Amino acid sequence: MQRVKIFKSVESEVEALEEQVNQWLAESGAKVLQISGNIAPQTNPLAAPPQSGGSEALRFPPSDVMLIVLYEAELS
Repeated sequence: MQRVKIFKSVESEVEALEEQVNQWLAESGAKVLQISGNIAPQTNPLAAPPQSGGSEALRFPPSDVMLIVLYEAELS
């Protein structure tokens, strides 16, 4: 039977998301059929423009990250 597992995080925590997915894969023994993902940038219209020599990254909050894992599960 095919199942879906959804993971979500923010781009500033992508390493933790990767660790979470890898741990789930190891513990579940799931047979992965497909993994897809999306990153949705967040804009902050109230953010001030960066100062001269400033970083653009400081203007915007971290983007949302979502991974969708399609996997095969045995019937119980």
